Amino acid sequence: MSYEASLEYARVQDKNDPLNAYRSRFFLPQHNGTNVAYFCGNSLGLQPKSVGTYMQAELNDWAQFGVEGHFQAAHPWFSYHHFFSERLAGIVGANKDEVVAMNTLTVNLHLLMLSFYRPKGNRYKILMEAGAFPSDQYAVETQVRMYGYNPEDAIIEIAPKEGAHLIEDADIIHAIQEAGKSLALVMIGGVNYYTGQFFDLHNITNVAHSVGAYAGFDLAHAVGNVPLSLHAWNVDFACWCSYKYLNSGPGGVGGAFVHERHGSDPSLFRLAGWWGNEEKSRFKMQKGFVPQNGAASWQMSNAPVFNMVAHNASLEVFAEVGMTALRAKSLRLTGFMEFLLRQVMPVPFQVITPTETHRRGCQLSLLFAERGREVFDALTANGVVADWREPNVIRIAPVPLYNSFEDCFRFYEVLSGIK
Repeated sequence: MSYEASLEYARVQDKNDPLNAYRSRFFLPQHNGTNVAYFCGNSLGLQPKSVGTYMQAELNDWAQFGVEGHFQAAHPWFSYHHFFSERLAGIVGANKDEVVAMNTLTVNLHLLMLSFYRPKGNRYKILMEAGAFPSDQYAVETQVRMYGYNPEDAIIEIAPKEGAHLIEDADIIHAIQEAGKSLALVMIGGVNYYTGQFFDLHNITNVAHSVGAYAGFDLAHAVGNVPLSLHAWNVDFACWCSYKYLNSGPGGVGGAFVHERHGSDPSLFRLAGWWGNEEKSRFKMQKGFVPQNGAASWQMSNAPVFNMVAHNASLEVFAEVGMTALRAKSLRLTGFMEFLLRQVMPVPFQVITPTETHRRGCQLSLLFAERGREVFDALTANGVVADWREPNVIRIAPVPLYNSFEDCFRFYEVLSGIK
């Protein structure tokens, strides 16, 4: 695909973009009275304009019905989590019974690991990527400690080769095969938060299964960003947050996937909660947890309705657009941004995100040898919102739902003007 480093070119692309109108469905933060160029959707997505209306509707139902809103509200609270299943399934490539909106990301990770990390004998090790997001590191460390293992021994971390920034998929596969019968679980972030690398989850899952291990993934930076086929890939479990690419607000409800072969197995251990019990007997108040079918049986408590309103509003947009169209625009938009970055002089940096489109989503990570924080502050001062990650990376995410080609050109102009 050919690009041009000009404002005119960017505006023509926006004019011809079939998804450009969706930008108007979101609130854009302001800087000196004008819209910012917002490239921080990989940290916190923008607010859909319909959130306020949907929130007021729930407040009205609470005021009108009180406790009866559980059954009489326009979206009854008793079954509120069901409103998300079909749309989430479309985003992650699953059957609707395999997904559920619940809790928050790290809570879900712990709950799922309690089911899928069941060390026994010599099979007790967990493989993950070095430099994973801290919450993943903390979760895995405490899980192995809970069973009495030393993290230094029980956790296998796969790092980039010396002098490199990316982890080769072949090195992950080799490490799984080398661990063999000692490996209980592979738990990797689908897209690495720092580099933006999208791992080969299908192949990783297959190889994990070949040595008798489970495969689970933290999809915080993958969901709503890259194409996923969790059911077809035979992934055992996955979890994610909704406040990044799914635009569901700070602290928004998390999500989980459990493959149907596990979700339909009542003998698989899971922590029991009232909302995970089968619905027909939930209000009989009896002893004895009977898990409902599917991922919903991992629920602990009733749906946090007000927390989920923004999720509902955002998923409505995703259902209209579809991941196929979003991915197509994402490839064009991120490709344009990458092209522009190659033209930037004289600020020294390198893009450490993979150049191969199948190995990345929309995030690009700019590694600075020097002046990185100074450049970030200059971007902010000029109405460009990016994300700084220690020790020396600026992350930018041209999100196809609300970013434009002109946004990308604006980023390029500001960065090029920094002396």
